Amino acid sequence: MDHVDHILIVDDDREIRELVSSYLAKNGLRTTVCANGRQMRSFLDANTVDLIVLDVMMPGDDGIVLCRELRSSKHKATPVIMLTARNDEIDRILGLEIGADDYLSKPFAARELLARIKAVLRRTRMLPPNLQISEAGRIVSFGDWRLDTVGRQLLDKEGVTIALSGAEYRLLRVFVDHPQRVLSRDQLLNLTQGRDAELFDRSIDLLVSRVRQRLGDDAREPVYIKTVRAEGYVFSVPVEITEPLT
Repeated sequence: MDHVDHILIVDDDREIRELVSSYLAKNGLRTTVCANGRQMRSFLDANTVDLIVLDVMMPGDDGIVLCRELRSSKHKATPVIMLTARNDEIDRILGLEIGADDYLSKPFAARELLARIKAVLRRTRMLPPNLQISEAGRIVSFGDWRLDTVGRQLLDKEGVTIALSGAEYRLLRVFVDHPQRVLSRDQLLNLTQGRDAELFDRSIDLLVSRVRQRLGDDAREPVYIKTVRAEGYVFSVPVEITEPLT
C-alpha cells in the first residue's frame, strides 16, 4: 500500500484548522488537527507524522516554544512549517533559527501551503539513505572541535565558544550529521537555506568558506570540509556522538 503523508495542523483558529485540513485531505494527504500545544503533545506521544504545520501566535505555549521543544524530542527530525499572523521578520528568523523548515504569513492561500508542504517533504527526503543523524541533547565531536546541538555552539579544544551564524550552524550540522559522504551543492542549498536560498551554487561556496574559517581550515588543503570536483563537498573526518557537557 502506498504511503500517504500525514500532516499535523496545530492552530488555535478553528476556521483555519478546518479549512487547511479539508483542502489537504482533498489533495490526497492525511490530516490531524490540534488546537494547542497540550493537544499536540498528547497526540505525538502516541503517533508520528510526516510534517507539522505550527501556528506561532497561540495562547499558552506559542509556536516558537513548541518548535524548540520538538527539536529536542523524539520528533526532532519531523519537518515543521510555521504560520504567523504578522509579517514579522523577527518571528521568521527566530523560527528558522530554532529549526523550522519554512514559514508562511497569514493570510495565506491553502494552495500555497500545499506547495510548501510538498517542497519541504521533497527536500527532507532528498538525502542519501542510511546516514548518521546526531541526537538532540548530545555533543558531536570531530577533530579538535565539539558541536553542542542543543546550545547550537561550536567549541574548540579548550572549550572556548566560537560564534556561528544560523546559516553557518545549519551547514555544519548537515555535514556532521552526514560525515564522509559527498553532498551536492543542491542538497546543501536546500537543507541549509530552504526556500530563502539564492538559487545559485556560489551562495553555498561562500557559506562553506565561512565555516572553513570558523574551523581554521585551510581552503587550499582543508582537513574538515573537502571539495569534490564537479560533485560538491564532503566532511572528511570521523564524527562521534558523546554525552552532554556538564
